[in-house]
Amino acid sequence: MALRLGTSEHGGTFSTQGSALAELFNRGRSEADRCVVQTSDASIHNANMLDRGELEFGFMASNWIGRAKNAKAPFTRQIALRMVAPANAGPMFSVKLARSPIKTVADFSGKRVAIGVKGSGMEQHAHTIFGVLGLSFDSFTPVHMGFDEGADRLIAGDIDAQFQPPIPNRVMTDLSQRADVRVVPYATGQLEKVLAEVPFYRSATMDKAVFRGVVEDVAQVAVINVLVSHERISEAIVYHMAKAITKNLDTLPQMNPLFKGLKDLFEPLRTQGAAAFEFGGVPLHPGALRAYREAGWLS
Repeated sequence: MALRLGTSEHGGTFSTQGSALAELFNRGRSEADRCVVQTSDASIHNANMLDRGELEFGFMASNWIGRAKNAKAPFTRQIALRMVAPANAGPMFSVKLARSPIKTVADFSGKRVAIGVKGSGMEQHAHTIFGVLGLSFDSFTPVHMGFDEGADRLIAGDIDAQFQPPIPNRVMTDLSQRADVRVVPYATGQLEKVLAEVPFYRSATMDKAVFRGVVEDVAQVAVINVLVSHERISEAIVYHMAKAITKNLDTLPQMNPLFKGLKDLFEPLRTQGAAAFEFGGVPLHPGALRAYREAGWLS
């Protein structure tokens, strides 16, 4: 049976990561046992598709999985997700045109900021981050639109900033070639405040020149993205996927830079045990536990 892997919109973070993972998983496998990548509306959609039995695996941002487990909005019923593996800790960031008077995120008050499609994971991150910083959605104009449209509107001057998903992403690469842009840094103390209050975020540095317009190293908020399955999926199926990941912790970053630092995300298993991966209280799937014990990550 072909395994279905839910990702995101074509060209998005999960889409490109899923393509790399499926390519590795499929090596040497028959057509019937291959992993098939499916585009989707990302985290929330993937969880609901797993619940309906329409996927075997799905990528999600870790801030959503506890909500799915506990039937918290936007989920209306408990979903028996099971953790498989972390995927990356990707910096989310805002960009502006270089000529914009915006200096830091603190200057978003009164501005027009594209925050992603309504109901999307990016919108939820905007609510979380800006909420911690005291920037209510009444203090600026949140604009709901996809990443491609947001880039076009930024260039046209119809919006003042755009909230972007982790790099590398196709839209940001294209935008940086079409316009002179800058990453918007956090004001003093803002980043530390977000990290102190939100457990599923980490700090990540966007390196100078990672794309045109990044003129210095800049620290941003990063969310840990994860690969999940469902409790009904067999131990054997999840074991083979988790094994493919553990055997290729050095290869995956070569295939897709989004996996850079993947091995570092596994290190806490050695000291914290399975709890290191159980974001939002979602337990590790027995198949993943078996793979990590075999690979020496868990005792």
